[in-house]
Amino acid sequence: MKINITPSSTALPDAVRQAKVDEGGFGKYFTDHMIIANWHVDSGWGDAELKAYGPLSLDPATMVLHYGQEIFEGLKAYWQPDNSISLFRPDANGKRFAKSAKRLALPELPVEAFIKTIETLVKQDKGWVPHKVGSSLYIRPFMIATEVAIGVRPSKSASYILIACPVGAYFSTTTAVTVWISTEYVRASLGGTGEAKCGGNYAASLLAQQQAAAQGCDQVVWLDALERKWVEEMGGMNLYFVKGKGKAATIFTPKLTGTLLPGVTRDSILTVAKDLGYKTEEGMISLDDWRDGVASGEITETFACGTAAVISPIGGAKSEFGNWPTGDGTPGPITMQLREHLLGIQHGTIEDKHGWNVKVC
Repeated sequence: MKINITPSSTALPDAVRQAKVDEGGFGKYFTDHMIIANWHVDSGWGDAELKAYGPLSLDPATMVLHYGQEIFEGLKAYWQPDNSISLFRPDANGKRFAKSAKRLALPELPVEAFIKTIETLVKQDKGWVPHKVGSSLYIRPFMIATEVAIGVRPSKSASYILIACPVGAYFSTTTAVTVWISTEYVRASLGGTGEAKCGGNYAASLLAQQQAAAQGCDQVVWLDALERKWVEEMGGMNLYFVKGKGKAATIFTPKLTGTLLPGVTRDSILTVAKDLGYKTEEGMISLDDWRDGVASGEITETFACGTAAVISPIGGAKSEFGNWPTGDGTPGPITMQLREHLLGIQHGTIEDKHGWNVKVC
C-alpha cells in the first residue's frame, strides 16, 4: 500500500503541542495528522493518504450509521532511553484487526500495510509522543462501512482510518478500583462478537457501566451468558487473579472461550509472569470461586489488564450476592511488579527478550 503524504498547514506550534502532551489525560487531544485508505469490493484497497486531522464527511445513509459494521484497535508508541520511538507488538494488533474485520464482514487489511500506516503516522507526529514513563502515544486504527445504502448486508465499500493521541495513566496507579459484578446483563455469548473488537460490544456495555457507577464502582465485571456463573472480563479488559503469595504464587486468568477478547496485554502478562518465575494458569473461575478464594486467602490479588490501562489493580468487588475486598483493598505487590516490569519493557528500561518492541524512528 502506497501512502501519499500531505503535511498539515495548520500543525500546532511546538510550545502549544508540548503543553497538550504534558497535560496528559486520555483521548482529549489528537495529533496533527491522520491516515485514511479506502476499499471497494471491485477494486480492493487503494492508496492511503496522510493528511491533516479533521472531520469526516458521511452521507446520512452511510451503512455504518445504521448497521454498526465497524471495528477498531488500540496500541501504543513509547519513547525509548536512546531517544528512539518504538511500537509495542503491532503485529499482534494487526492480526487481531484482520480477525475482527472477517467477523464483521469487512475487508481484511494486510498486517504489513497496517503496521506501515502506523509507522508513517508516528514518524510524522513524533513530537506528540510523551517522554514520561507511564505515558505514551495511544494509536487508534479503525474501519467503517461506507457504502451509501439502506439494506442489511455487508457494505461494498469501507474506509480504514488512523488517529492518535498522547495519553497518561488510564486509572490512578496508587489506588485500586472497585468493580460491580453484573448479573443482569452480559457482554457476549458463544457465536457472537466477543472475540472481535467492535464498537457494538462497547455500546452494549454502557448501561451496565452506569449501574456500576450507581453502586459506587469504577468498572463492571461480566459473567458468562449461559449460566451467569463464570467470570469473564472487566469492562473492555481481561481479568487476572493471583493465587498465593511470593514466588510460589500462581498467576491465573480466565481462558479464551470464544466470548472473551484475546488481549495483547493479557498474552504479554502470561509471558512476563513466567519470566519472573511465577506459575501461570488459564481456566474457568466462577463467581463463588472468586468470593470464596478471597475469603480463604487463596486469592491474594486481583487485577485487570488492557492496552489503555496496562495493569489496573482491583481492590474490591460488589454484587447482589455481597461485597468483598481483596487483601487490604490496595494494589498488591505482585500486581505492581508485573505492571512495572511490563512498562519497563515497553519503555526500554528492561531488556526486551521477546522482540516485542518495533523501532519506528
